[in-house]
This record gives sequence, structure tokens and C-alpha cells, in this order.
Amino acid sequence: MKKTVSILLIFVSTLGSGQNLNKQIREIVKNKNATVAVSILDFETNKSFSINGNRQLPMLSVVKFHVALAVLSQVDQGKLSLDQNILIKKTDLKEDTWSPIREMFPNGNFEMPLSLLIKYTVAESDNNGCDILLELIGGPRNTEIILRSKGAEGFTIAVNEDQMHKGFEYMYQNVTTTNAANNLLKAFADRKILSKSSTDFLMNTMLETSTGKNKLVAKLPQTVVVAHKTGSSGKDRQGKTIAENDIGILTLPNGKQYAISVFVADSMESEQVNTGIIADISEVVFKHFSQKN
Repeated sequence: MKKTVSILLIFVSTLGSGQNLNKQIREIVKNKNATVAVSILDFETNKSFSINGNRQLPMLSVVKFHVALAVLSQVDQGKLSLDQNILIKKTDLKEDTWSPIREMFPNGNFEMPLSLLIKYTVAESDNNGCDILLELIGGPRNTEIILRSKGAEGFTIAVNEDQMHKGFEYMYQNVTTTNAANNLLKAFADRKILSKSSTDFLMNTMLETSTGKNKLVAKLPQTVVVAHKTGSSGKDRQGKTIAENDIGILTLPNGKQYAISVFVADSMESEQVNTGIIADISEVVFKHFSQKN
């Protein structure tokens, strides 16, 4: 049976001309066999717009943003240092998973500065790097505890990347809402989570993101500065994509900033369609902000 996309409109009037934005996004997701969640947060006015913004959906590698925040909070507390070397053993470099670190150092048993490990994990979305970081700060649940102590909410972190690769059902364990993702992005940008130096480090790392060139950034001018983190599940045995995600902070040439999070979940569409949904939504949101006075 064809799944209908559930549309829940929240605070549509707060962004101004939001009805037109709502109409454009509805047109993009129309007749798609997927659940689509979109949240937009204007940093200047703190006004927002969302479609399915309070639905808990799988994060996949978007969780690496959360992990990096938790690690860097430990740096700010003096428990870790960006300069310290982390021993990466051969056994840390799991096979059959996305890992530029493993491709670069297949034999393992070497040391890497924590700063570089975070960059591999966030900018290149290295799965092994993520699990090494998680182990460093006490695992998924402790990562959640650290972030909740900073006031973050609306998410659950229960498993690491290795566990997610043991079955598609585990990919549903790490979840967030797109509203919560935007709130976390805003708190991060406002330095409510990390120190200035740690905020600058992670922001610059997210600006270097090499994944998801067909998502939020695909149809934007190069003059738009995008600090983002992607996530993707691939397809299960039934051909379903559990998640195709991208969250980010966008800075326009006129200085305006906004957060945008787009999740495409439980989709029977092709990868091209799924990523195209994110790219098309990002484009109409960019045009909306570009036209604002």
C-alpha cells in the first residue's frame, strides 16, 4: 500500500509568508512514499516552521554531531585535550563499514590526535571513528547524559555504529525530532553547549563536511556557508531506506543565519529521489530567506 506523507504544520505563520513556503514544501513531498520531517529556525528572530517536526525519527550518522558535542564538552572540562593522542588498535577498525581511517591506516595500532579523530568522524562521517569517540566518553548512554546536562532534549542515543550494523532494527534506536535537532544547532551556535574555542573548532569541522553533496548544499550558491552533518542508512532487504538526513546551519551572503533539518524516513523511493527531496526543500528555504527584508 502506498504510504501517504503525514503533514503536520507548526508555527507556519511565524516565519512570515510561511503559507507559501508550506505550499512549496508540500508540493515537493507530494506522492512520495516516505515520511518527511522538516524544521527551519530563523536565528535572527528565533521564529520557526516545521512539518512533522515533533516526530521521533532515526538519526543515523547525524548522531555524530551529538557525539562530537559530548566529546568537546569533556575537552572544555579538562577531562580530554584536542592535542592528546588516541591509540587506535587494529580491532577498532571494523570491516564492512564506512571508515576513511581504516582505508588510510588498514593495519591499525597507531596514534591519532583527538582533534583529527573528531574531524574524521564529523567531516568524513567515519563510523569507526565515531565508536572510538563513544568509548572514550563512556558509550552512547553517557553521551546522552552529557548532552542532557547541557539542556539538550528531544533525542535518544542508545547504540553505537557497530551495533547499528548488526541489524536494520538497531538503526531505529538513535532518534531525534527535527525540531530538537534545530534547537541543538542553535544552542551550539550560541555557545550554550561549548566554549568559544570548541564551538569554533566544531563549526569549522562541519564546514568541511565532504558527505551529502547531493543534499542540503546541492542546489545552493557557493556563496552560502553551510556547516552540516548528514546521515544515511542505505536500503534494507525490502528496498526501504530507513533514513536519509541532513541538518545544518546556513549563513547567507546578507549575514542571515538559519538552521534547517530535513529527515526522509522509511522511504521506498530511490536514493536520487530521497536526496532530491532534501535538496529541493533546502533550495526553497534558501529562496525564502533570501527574499526576506
